[in-house]
Amino acid sequence: MSVIKISNVSKSYATVKALKDITLSVERGELFGLIGPDGAGKTTLMRILTTLLLPDKGSAQVCELDVVNDYRKVRNILGYMPGQFSLYQDLSVEENLKFFAGVFGTTIEENYHLIEDVYKMLEPFKNRPAGKLSGGMKQKLALSCALIHKPEVLILDEPTTGVDAVSRKEFWGLLRKLKAEGITILVSTAYMDEASLCDRVALIQKGEILGVNKPEQFAKEYPYRLFSIEHPDVTLKLNEVRGFNSCKGAYLFGGALHFSSINNNETPEGIINQLSGIGISNPIVKPIDAGIEDCFIQMMEN
Repeated sequence: MSVIKISNVSKSYATVKALKDITLSVERGELFGLIGPDGAGKTTLMRILTTLLLPDKGSAQVCELDVVNDYRKVRNILGYMPGQFSLYQDLSVEENLKFFAGVFGTTIEENYHLIEDVYKMLEPFKNRPAGKLSGGMKQKLALSCALIHKPEVLILDEPTTGVDAVSRKEFWGLLRKLKAEGITILVSTAYMDEASLCDRVALIQKGEILGVNKPEQFAKEYPYRLFSIEHPDVTLKLNEVRGFNSCKGAYLFGGALHFSSINNNETPEGIINQLSGIGISNPIVKPIDAGIEDCFIQMMEN
């Protein structure tokens, strides 16, 4: 059953089209990722779902409630963690939690089991003002406040941006536990590696959905042969590599170059021969499986 239904939603800011006929659904109990770079439209879509923005066109429902006509009811069943830390910075950790519990007519004790894993990390700092917490601790407090009323749907806008790798890993572990509690989660991120942690993902760019699938299925459906090329000079020859007859795409990936070939029979030896023609000797060329970044780039090119 679809808990979130988005149908032909569009939104513009003056001459900028932030969303273009977005249609999307999220199933009950799913951990769904909205993956795309800054400016792709992720925040705009989430603000529409959380009743903070009105769409110019189209409709959206959360648990069969219309986000425009039933906005009061929608707010009661949603937990929302915006991209920017927006809690009361002069209130302590405990005071923020009590405040948000009170807003929804509940108490910390009533739903403590939902935030227990997070709050154990926060408890040593419960009397510290929220504004003086580290980035990772602010993130955990914001999540606790979004959960304290036991929402049916949790919407998180780039929750791991700007936090360290350890905190990111801890945070995604917490999301998995919340999913096990039956909470439907929609999370946006610009980190492509986080896509593999979701049940399904939607790739979004310039206000358009490029594709929706399970992360591993995107890789399986990648239509070209993909190779990694390693050589100190390969970045200097990028435009020449893109001129190879079999080249569908070539782009930097860490310290290597990813080369997609339209030739289904392409071999490392064939690429090495082409590289020697532009003055690159003894490169390391090997076939690789496509990752979500490769799929995203391929869809953008198409």
